[in-house]
Amino acid sequence: MPNRREDATFGSRLLSSGRFWKTVAIIAVVIVILGGSVRGFVIQRFTIPSASMEPTLKVGDSITVWRPDALRGDIRRGDIVVFDGRGSFVDDPLPTPLQKMGSWVGLGPRDVYYVKRVIALGGDTLQCCDAKGRLLLNGRPLREDYAPSPASAVEFSIEVPADTMWVMGDNRGDSADSRSLLGRPGGGFIPTDRVIGPVIGYGSSVD
Repeated sequence: MPNRREDATFGSRLLSSGRFWKTVAIIAVVIVILGGSVRGFVIQRFTIPSASMEPTLKVGDSITVWRPDALRGDIRRGDIVVFDGRGSFVDDPLPTPLQKMGSWVGLGPRDVYYVKRVIALGGDTLQCCDAKGRLLLNGRPLREDYAPSPASAVEFSIEVPADTMWVMGDNRGDSADSRSLLGRPGGGFIPTDRVIGPVIGYGSSVD
């Protein structure tokens, strides 16, 4: 017959063992590091707070962003991206290197992040609008099935500086985007190194 008293004594001894709790602590640290690594270098999740990207993204939608493309600087026209708006949309100082690292792992304020569509990149020219209400990207009409016509009620003609992007919401009549910053320092151009990542899926889907 097993000695239940000895079993109980062994269990108590195990729980009070320094080695046991050290192992538990190591496992917990590894889990935190792995979770942070996934958030920092692979994917992050965000929730859409406003109607600026409707009908593509609706208020309350949960979106997934892909970090590797941002880390490689592989941002393309037409991408929907999440970016840190400090120094542009948010009148806070530019994020410090430590704050940038914190944002990679989900630390820090959440109300500094914006989701918009990349319309133009460094070296591009963009003009609103032609006779049919379309944006002109490098002199050519831009097809935007996701946006209303005309593409913007605000007229502008800009050239995008290197390493920056021009962003707009799909809901052009209800979106604070690069157009809102015309005439302000920075001129509405968002540094591409502020991008957290392009959106690769929303809801339960990942494209």
